[in-house]
Amino acid sequence: MKILWIKSDFLHPTTRGGQIRTLETLRCLHQRHEIHYVAVEDPGQPEGPARSREYCSRAYPVRHRVPGHGSPAFYAQAAAGLFSSMPVAISRFRSGEMRRQVDQLMDEGEFDRVVCDFLTPAPNISRIERCLLFQHNVETVIWQRRARSAPDPARRAYFRLQAARMCAYEKRICRQAGHVIAVSESDARTMRDLFGVSRLSVAPTGVDVEWFAPAATAAPVADLVFLGSMDWLPNVDGIGHFVREALPLIRRRRPECSLAIVGRTPAAEVLALAQAVPGIQVTGTVPDVRPYLWGSRVAIVPLRIGSGTRLKIYEAMAARVPVVSTTVGAEGLEVRHPENIRLADTPEAFAGECLDLLEHPPERERLAQAGCGLVKARFSWEEVSKTFDRILEAGPCG
Repeated sequence: MKILWIKSDFLHPTTRGGQIRTLETLRCLHQRHEIHYVAVEDPGQPEGPARSREYCSRAYPVRHRVPGHGSPAFYAQAAAGLFSSMPVAISRFRSGEMRRQVDQLMDEGEFDRVVCDFLTPAPNISRIERCLLFQHNVETVIWQRRARSAPDPARRAYFRLQAARMCAYEKRICRQAGHVIAVSESDARTMRDLFGVSRLSVAPTGVDVEWFAPAATAAPVADLVFLGSMDWLPNVDGIGHFVREALPLIRRRRPECSLAIVGRTPAAEVLALAQAVPGIQVTGTVPDVRPYLWGSRVAIVPLRIGSGTRLKIYEAMAARVPVVSTTVGAEGLEVRHPENIRLADTPEAFAGECLDLLEHPPERERLAQAGCGLVKARFSWEEVSKTFDRILEAGPCG
């Protein structure tokens, strides 16, 4: 098939879960199909377009400035969002140039299928009914959870406003799209219930099992490790809550317990954790996350906000590191407590699960083996791409 794939960013440097999911899926699909890729070009990251041949036949870079989180331009966009019916998280990516490029390609390219990768490129696609919409999560759920956990009335009110606008927008796009692809049965149920979507399939999350297979030896890093983009609000909220509420409980019994927070562009709140609390290491962007997994005893996913599925859980399992997560953190993944993961939703319970694994090496090894066995058997990217292939075959023509 000849496939037009539309996304809001290029896939290198690969620092976010959505990028990993798209990159690994496309690498497999590109072996069997002709992929044409349209995305916003970041002038500060020339690696993106330069490496696009790894997953597509031709790339179409589009110039569009998306202000970084925390910048004055970002806050100006957030303020303007008070007076726009389109949610800020979407309007940031609205681009006349991309819309013109996509229209031209759809008119002239004779594509068999068109994929809108995530909700953010949707304003730039005039004929969304001809597209398969690849939903990495349910954005409305994330904004609703942000509103519930916001620390002050002003932010709660702003997040509630954005959640309402996101719900209206996401519902409209999901219902207009020719077909919707969810990443979990949980997300699929949410979209059916919340948006009334009927044309919907599920392509699960995968992992590069061979890439994460543990090295023969690994230098010790920390007792606990948290992986993720550290400028993403759910990660910032989750690790902050863990350090404030659960880590002190762990340190009552294990005062020396150490924590590594590994991920790109840590927010100021995350950097402050390492300054305020001994035994916490904040790495920022690293060239390879695997040594941090291999050198830790337990991977933690203490998220309170989120949707979609967390690739970091399957990555930790493939690296043979046991995982302790909240229910939200493991949402949508085919995991079972206590068979191959530990789940806990209060600081006391979360601390207890971490302590149990830290203090009992045989159980830690059993859980690591069970998690690794699960992902090896069922969640390689090649298997996931075959599911995606079947969905594309049945989907609407481009």
